[in-house]
Amino acid sequence: MRNVPLDEVDGLDRAVLAISTDYPPDHLLPRHRHRRAQFLYGATGSMRVETADGTWTVPTRRAVLIPPGTDHAVTMMNVSTCSLYLEPSSVPWFPRRCRAVEVTPLLRELLLAAVDIEPEYPARGRDAALAALLLHEVSRCAPLPLELPLPRDQRLRDLCESFARSPDVHDPPARWAARLHLSERTLNRLFRAETGLSFLQWRQRACVLHALPLLAADRPVADVAATLGYESPAAFSTMFTRLLGAPPKDYRDPIR
Repeated sequence: MRNVPLDEVDGLDRAVLAISTDYPPDHLLPRHRHRRAQFLYGATGSMRVETADGTWTVPTRRAVLIPPGTDHAVTMMNVSTCSLYLEPSSVPWFPRRCRAVEVTPLLRELLLAAVDIEPEYPARGRDAALAALLLHEVSRCAPLPLELPLPRDQRLRDLCESFARSPDVHDPPARWAARLHLSERTLNRLFRAETGLSFLQWRQRACVLHALPLLAADRPVADVAATLGYESPAAFSTMFTRLLGAPPKDYRDPIR
């Protein structure tokens, strides 16, 4: 199915519904939820998924798992998506919170095939077998460290969200501590308690994840590094590879 609203087919008695959708640049899907679990794959561009727990920046040809009933908003940056909407009873292994995942070449081809099948496909035969294979392949997707956890403490969360919009790898913890009227040691304890990361770890991750849409838009690595405050492209590439396990060039949009 292509560009079909989920509401029109959600009630069908099928474990898997595949819908392909094209979005204009910088399109925001306001906060919403689905009855079904969602496998959201970006064939082009990049996506940013926001929940109460944090944000997930999903580059091209990767995906995010969104549990059923999870309130989320999505910013689509030049994205064509393929979503699998999955009956909760068919995916007991689905995570309880969002998770970014790698997508294998086999799964990409299965997704391309799935959007061309009828929504009420026969319960037996080729299309049902394709749906069953999709479930197996989605369950095997390897997780990616593309989450930026956000604290529940509202004062700290406000600072985190402001920083994430325009990050600087050299922004000192002393500035944050002063804004919150805390010592740096207390700030670091608060960060660990609220996000599971130290301040420096969180700052590095925010910078690297901010780079993903820039790389997908074909910005030169040197420009991206300078935007984030790194002294050199090499320093940025080292940190990027350390966090994501692959160099920046692997996160460019191959369609461009």
